Amino acid sequence: MAGTYSYTPANLKDADGKLVYGLDLMRFELGDTMVEGKEDTCALCDEEISAMIPPKVNTKRVWLEAKLHCLESITRRFAYEPDTKDGPVSWSFEGRAKLWKDMYEKLKKELASTAASASAIGKLVQNPETDAITPPYFYNGMMSHEEAEGQDI
Repeated sequence: MAGTYSYTPANLKDADGKLVYGLDLMRFELGDTMVEGKEDTCALCDEEISAMIPPKVNTKRVWLEAKLHCLESITRRFAYEPDTKDGPVSWSFEGRAKLWKDMYEKLKKELASTAASASAIGKLVQNPETDAITPPYFYNGMMSHEEAEGQDI
């Protein structure tokens, strides 16, 4: 089955001016917007990108994780592409592959650094679904017990 390739810049934001976390925004952020040439100019088809985006993107982290999966697929796909020269015509995939690999490494590092934060310990947390403010799961002294007289184990 042949993949489909579409990009509509008007779909990047909704009527209220908020970003729409979907196929078009992912193509825009990846720089994979030249859909006229289909598989000759695009790194991923619509179906591949849509498979990486969860049905409901409720946090920026969920979006960045989907973007990381797309970048991982692209870097693996272009890792084996050789530079080719046929007479006066040459095709160099190294530049494109390096750009996406750099994006992948930067995003991977960013997501790893925000996975756990010492500054988040002890702060109140707001549940995005209910807007309720709850105490954090982790807190200072949570490993203390009476026998250790307040010292962490």
